[in-house]
Amino acid sequence: MNYAPFQTQNRRAFLKLLAAQLPIAGALWAGSLKASAAGRHGIEGQQAPPLNLDYWIDGDGKRTRFDIKSTEGKWVYLKCFQNWCPGCHKYGFPALQRVQQAFGSDDRVSILAVQTVFEGFAINSKSSLRELQLRYQLPVLMGHDAGDPNGDHFPQTMKNYRTGGTPWVVIIDPSGKVVFNEFHINADGFIEYLQGVLS
Repeated sequence: MNYAPFQTQNRRAFLKLLAAQLPIAGALWAGSLKASAAGRHGIEGQQAPPLNLDYWIDGDGKRTRFDIKSTEGKWVYLKCFQNWCPGCHKYGFPALQRVQQAFGSDDRVSILAVQTVFEGFAINSKSSLRELQLRYQLPVLMGHDAGDPNGDHFPQTMKNYRTGGTPWVVIIDPSGKVVFNEFHINADGFIEYLQGVLS
C-alpha cells in the first residue's frame, strides 16, 4: 500500500486539525522539559526512538517484552499517561478505548500505552497498569517508564519523544516516522481517517 499521501503537508495539516484544544492544567503539565532545544514538544517528522522499558504487560495483564521494531510496517497509536492524571481519565483513556475498539483486531495497527511517570511516583505505579486495563476494558500492551525522583524526574520516553506531559498521543506511520504529537487527538476523526487509509 502506498502511504506517500500521508507524508504531504496537507495530510499533516489534516492531522493537526484532529488535535483537541484542551486546557493545560493540573496533570496536563507542560513544565520546563529541557529535551526540546527548539523550544517545542514532539519529534514530528523524525524516526520513532526505541521504547526501552523493563516493564510491560500484555492485554491480559501478564508480563511480556516489547521491541518497537515489531511494529515495522504498521501504524502505531502510542498513548502516554499517568494514573493520577485527570486529563488522562477524562480524555485520554476514552479516546484510547475508541481506537482500540476500531483497530484492536487489525494487524496493521499497533496500540500501545506507556505510563510516563514524572511526578506522583507512589501513585503512578506498575500495579496501576492492570487496574487501568480492567477499569477501561483495554486489552492493549502497556508499559511503565518511571523517571528518577532524585534526579530530573523525567523518564526516558518523555525525553526521547519530547512529550509535554500527560495525556500525550504519538502516531507513528508504517515507515517508522512520527507524524503526530499532541496532548490529545480527536479519536473519531483519527479513526475515520485511518480507516480510509487502510481500506
